[in-house]
Amino acid sequence: MSRRRYVARGVPGGYRIRDNRARRWWGDLYELCPDELVVALNAQATPETITTLMKRYRAQKR
Repeated sequence: MSRRRYVARGVPGGYRIRDNRARRWWGDLYELCPDELVVALNAQATPETITTLMKRYRAQKR
């Protein structure tokens, strides 16, 4: 299995997405783990799909 480029990491206050290739954080702070968003990013989904998932996870609260 190859190494994933994007992974969700737990940080104080929620989760952030880490870009392993660029070695920096990607996107916003999410309160709930953005599993579907990470899978879409690693699968190189369309920008529309990624935008939709980002909006959905940003709106979710605990």
